[in-house]
Amino acid sequence: MGKNSQAYFVGGISALGGLLFGYDIGVMSSILEMDQWKEYFNHPGSTGVGVITSILTAGCFVGSLCAGYLADKLSRKRTIMGASLIFILGAVIQCASQNRGMLITGRFIAGLGVGTLSMVVPVYQSEVAPASIRGRLVSLQQWSITWGILIAFWIDYGCHFIKSNASWRVPIAIQMVPAVILFVAMFFIPYSPRWLVDHDRFDEARTCLARLRAGGDENDPAVAEELEEIKEAVRIERETAVRSYAELAKYPIRRRVILGVVIQALQQLTGINVIMYFAPSIFKQSGLSSDNASLLAQGINGVINMLATIPAILWIDRWGRRKTLMIGSLMCGATYFVQAVATGATQNKETLSDGSVDLHLPKGVSYLVIAMVYLFVISFAASWGPCGWIYPAEIFPMHIRSRASSIATASNWLFNFIVGLVAPILIKKITWGLDLIFAIIMFLAIFIIYIFFPETKNRSLEEMEVIFTGSIWAHKDAARIAQYDSEKKTGHADV
Repeated sequence: MGKNSQAYFVGGISALGGLLFGYDIGVMSSILEMDQWKEYFNHPGSTGVGVITSILTAGCFVGSLCAGYLADKLSRKRTIMGASLIFILGAVIQCASQNRGMLITGRFIAGLGVGTLSMVVPVYQSEVAPASIRGRLVSLQQWSITWGILIAFWIDYGCHFIKSNASWRVPIAIQMVPAVILFVAMFFIPYSPRWLVDHDRFDEARTCLARLRAGGDENDPAVAEELEEIKEAVRIERETAVRSYAELAKYPIRRRVILGVVIQALQQLTGINVIMYFAPSIFKQSGLSSDNASLLAQGINGVINMLATIPAILWIDRWGRRKTLMIGSLMCGATYFVQAVATGATQNKETLSDGSVDLHLPKGVSYLVIAMVYLFVISFAASWGPCGWIYPAEIFPMHIRSRASSIATASNWLFNFIVGLVAPILIKKITWGLDLIFAIIMFLAIFIIYIFFPETKNRSLEEMEVIFTGSIWAHKDAARIAQYDSEKKTGHADV
């Protein structure tokens, strides 16, 4: 790590915000299959399950919208700390739930904290990272999500053998631990240097950059150079920009806002959280009849998800965003298509007395479906998982970065909410048809990325002005970018 060790450290600590969301996904996916939980909350049907799972994302939507203003006003650091406390409050209410209404309320409040963190953490990470490792550092957010899912799966698997309401109360209570750690750790983490410059706190910004880039040496030439670059970018933005949400709808920022919204929406339209929330029931439909077997398969799913994110963390700044997303879309779409064809051609659908669906798949097809679920998770984890957070965090100028990122992140949670609400119903109604829908979306995503999304790897945040001032047709703008890179090498390029 060397000179970037401090950047990795602060980026890793802040990534605990992602672990909170990942843990909730893992907790709920398994709790939904626990008999004690079903009995305590009067066996909610598919609509009730949809509301309980998706209400957290409704809170996330609201939280992410509010986070933009808070991150600019209070700082990225303080907003992360406040969101941690809100999440803890929501977790306490969920753990103490006496009825379905209390559970839903607690999940909504926890969602406010998660939504705020999901917007602020990638922005903070992008602002403390040097351009050469920014993708890797922001990828830690997604990796933290996968660790949360993994930890929750195995805690749930162990608690599944408890024959009391502690089987679901204990896993919910444990999620407060990383939230407390995040809150305390942020006292020792620096402010964003770009936020400090934007608030004319130049001496603090220099100290912060020295800590992040040069082991505390404020006289390092690289520190002075980056500080001046940030100050100049902020000066230009102040002369040409108005700080308001209305500005997001105006040229030339509008293009970047649309791209941020689209990539966040597409991340959810991969169907990843359908797989993560409802995998135990999917595995049951695929022939793993016992609760223990389906939960164990889900635990393995969590391990695969975590491990498959590692290649993206290591090489995303070498691969680039465009190729990674297009290849990921192709692989995700292919797994859905194979699963849809195999299931649609062989299923013998039966609705059981408890409302669940048994597809009566042949054993070979059951194994194929399980293999496709695992392959989909690998494809997503190495592509859309990290890139969905990286791209929106790096494309906006400083003066509207928080507000624009809040809009983009809100679209993630809006589509997460919609998919989470309707997925249980569609799984029951059209089964393999849902896989086909996701396959079509993923194949379309290949062309969307190729046509509209320019490459951003290894660019400083200040260089994004150059990347996004050309044609909206990213695939036709390569010549202009190549010319800029050539001029940059000779020292004649303007940033």
